[in-house]
Amino acid sequence: MVVISAAVEGLVDEAVVKSLIHEAGANHGQIYGKKGKAHLRASIDGYNSAARFCPWFVLVDLDHDAVCAPDFCRRWIPVRSTKLCFRVAVRAVESWLLADPEAIARFLRVSQSHVPIDPDSEANPKQAMVNLAAKSRRRSIREDMVPRPGSGRTVGPAYTSRLIEFIQSPSWRPSIAANRSPSLSRCRASLLRLVQETAED
Repeated sequence: MVVISAAVEGLVDEAVVKSLIHEAGANHGQIYGKKGKAHLRASIDGYNSAARFCPWFVLVDLDHDAVCAPDFCRRWIPVRSTKLCFRVAVRAVESWLLADPEAIARFLRVSQSHVPIDPDSEANPKQAMVNLAAKSRRRSIREDMVPRPGSGRTVGPAYTSRLIEFIQSPSWRPSIAANRSPSLSRCRASLLRLVQETAED
């Protein structure tokens, strides 16, 4: 069984990475980072060097740091190691979760008609997720995911744990979500290639 080490920005990304690695038919090794984007950026050269010898998967949000993912990739890693799967969520990993509209609507207890049709084009997928949770018929979802007025926060107190719950349950289906998220579709294809090539070594 192929084992893939990984590095991510945060805990939601970690859950996504684990799900995608398992879907590709591999096991995840240690997950590094989880201290934000700046920390991931400072460590990327080390991860890229490690990927000369064993498979690595690094996931980062595009946010508004570049016009498109290819420009972003060139800035971070001018020369990529052969065993590195470096993928960019457009514009944040929340867009990949929103891309399975039936599942996210059922999880958040909202009408599927409220889910964005083209999540990769959302300027702020995290805010789109919060706005969707605000429409929830379940009070606990609203309290967990929507920031309280005057709190100064962008998300609710249990926003992260709720999304991890969604990812880890059978709810989120990457194969379905890939139909609405080109960046997720490319990620899945790249990760599968890495697994297959590593297995053949």
